[in-house]
Amino acid sequence: MPCIDQLPDDPTTLKRMLVTQDARLVEQDARLVAQQAQYDARIELMQSRHDAEIAGKEAAIQAAVEAKIKTAVDEAVEKAVKETTLYFLRRLYGPKNERFDPRQLLLFGLKIDAMPLDEASVAEEAGEELVTRRVKKKHKHGRRPLPEHLPRIDIEHDLCDAEKACPICGTLRERIGREVSEQLEYVPALLQVLRHIRHKYGCRRCEHDGYNPNITVAAMPAQPIDKGLPGPGLLAYVVTSKLGDHLPLYRLERIFSRQQVEIARSTMCAWLQAVGELVRPLVERMSERILQSRNIHTDDTPVPVQSPGAGKCRKGRLWAYLGDASHPYTVYAYTPNRSRAGPADWLRDYKGFLQADAYGGYDGIYHTGKVVEVACWAHARRKFFDAKETDGCRAAEMLKLVQALYAIEDRAKERSDDDRRALRQAESVPILARIKAWLDAEQKIVLPRSPMGLAIGYALNQWTALCVYATEGFLAIDNNAAERAMKRVAIGRKNWLFAGNDRAGETTALLYSLIASAERHGVDPQRYLTGLFARLPFTPPGELDQFLPDEWQKALLAEPPLGPPTS
Repeated sequence: MPCIDQLPDDPTTLKRMLVTQDARLVEQDARLVAQQAQYDARIELMQSRHDAEIAGKEAAIQAAVEAKIKTAVDEAVEKAVKETTLYFLRRLYGPKNERFDPRQLLLFGLKIDAMPLDEASVAEEAGEELVTRRVKKKHKHGRRPLPEHLPRIDIEHDLCDAEKACPICGTLRERIGREVSEQLEYVPALLQVLRHIRHKYGCRRCEHDGYNPNITVAAMPAQPIDKGLPGPGLLAYVVTSKLGDHLPLYRLERIFSRQQVEIARSTMCAWLQAVGELVRPLVERMSERILQSRNIHTDDTPVPVQSPGAGKCRKGRLWAYLGDASHPYTVYAYTPNRSRAGPADWLRDYKGFLQADAYGGYDGIYHTGKVVEVACWAHARRKFFDAKETDGCRAAEMLKLVQALYAIEDRAKERSDDDRRALRQAESVPILARIKAWLDAEQKIVLPRSPMGLAIGYALNQWTALCVYATEGFLAIDNNAAERAMKRVAIGRKNWLFAGNDRAGETTALLYSLIASAERHGVDPQRYLTGLFARLPFTPPGELDQFLPDEWQKALLAEPPLGPPTS
C-alpha cells in the first residue's frame, strides 16, 4: 500500500483506489480460502490413508494373533484327542499288566535301547547288577498227564487169531506186554428226573369199623423252591453257568433244548430270585464277619438296569467288600445309583481301615473318625503310566520310584505283619519322602491340565492316604484285590448285558457273593451251591456258619446228601 504522501488529493481518485484495493483484498481472501480448502482436503486424504493403513496393520496383527491362537488351540485339541485315543486304545487293546521297564521308555526323544549301553550307569541307577536275561524256550511238544481223579474206562484192542500166528513158523505168538495210551473224552451233562414217592399209611381196622382211617403221608424234606420243579443240582448249575461262567440265560435255554427239555429264561429268572432270597441270611452272616475285619477292600462298577419307558438302560451299581485274612469273604451289594448312601449304609457300624479309590462318596465315612482311609498306589501309578506318552522322562522317573516300593512289597510278602511293618518303616518311608519332594518340585513346572499335571495333582491330593499302608503290616499297598473282584462283573456284563430290574441286581449281588467267596477258598462253586441248596432249606438260622465257604472247606463236604441227616 502507498504511503500517505503518495495518496492523491482528489477524493474521487482516492475512492477509486480504495475500491480497487478492497477488491484485491477480497480476491486475495478468496484465494486463501481456496488454498485452505485444498490443504484441508489433502490433510483429510492423508489422514484417511493413514487410518486405512493403521486399520490394515491392526487387522493383519489381529488375524495373525487369531491364527496363532487357533493353531495353539488346534494343537492342544489334537494333543488331547491323541492322548485320549491312546489311553482308550491301550485300555481296550493294549497289555493290561502295565509292566514298566525304565530302559524301554522314551528319553529325550530317543529310545534308550537304541543308545550306547553304559552298563555301569545302568547298574548304578537300577541298584543291582545288570544281568542279560535269556528267553527260555517253551516246550511245544508233548502233553501233560491227565488228572488221576478222572475215572478210567479200559478199551482193549487185541489181535485176531490169524494175526497172532507167527509169519515165519506159524506158531501162535504169546502176549508179552501191552501199550497204554490215554484219550480224554467228554460225556455231556445229564438231566434226570427225581421222583419223590411219599408213602401213605392208614388204619384198615378203623376204616372197617366205620371210623376215620387216620391216613398219614410221609413228610418230604424242605426244598430250595417249595413245590418247584428244579432240584438243588439244577439250580446250582443255572447259577454257576450265568454268574460263574457268564452264560446268558437264553444260551442256557438253548443248551437245555438240545436235550429236549424246554425251560424258559423267564422261569430261570424266577429260580434265581428264589434262591437269592434263600441264601440272603447266609450272605448277611458273611457281611457281619467282614465288618469285623481290621481292613476292608472295596470297589464298585456300573451295571446297566432296564428302565421301561425311558428308551435306554439306567446305571445301577455293584459294590464289592472284601474281608481280611481272618474274615476271608467277598460280598457284593447292589444299589440303584452311585450315591454315597450305598457304602455309608453298608459300612455304618465299621471301625478300621478302608482301602478304596478316590471316590468322593467315601468322604463322609472317613469324616466320622472311625474309619481310616487307605489309598491305592496302583491307581496313582496308573496316572503316571498313562502320561508316559506325553512326558516320558518324568513318567519314567516316577514309575521307577513306585517300582522300588513294590520291590519292597515283594520281599515283605512272606513275612509276618510286624516284620512287614518294620521293613516298610525302614525302607519304604524314605522312598515315600523322595516321592513327595519330587511331586512338590514338579508341580511347579508342569501344566496343571496336562496328563502329567493331573497325575501329580491326584497323587498330592491323596498323599496322606497313600502313606497309611506303611504304618501297619496287615495293610496292602494297593486295592488290586477289590479290582480283581470287579472283573467277574465286567466279564459277565459283556455277556448278559443288563439286569432286568433292581431286584434282579440284588439277586445278582447275593449269588455273586457265594461264588466269589467259594472260589476265594478254592472250592468248586457248583458243588458248593448244590450242597448248600440241598441242606439250607431245613437248617436252623443259628447253624448257618457251617455253610460259610471256609467252614465248608474245613469240613470237606464234597457233596452233601439230598435229604436231611438221619438221627
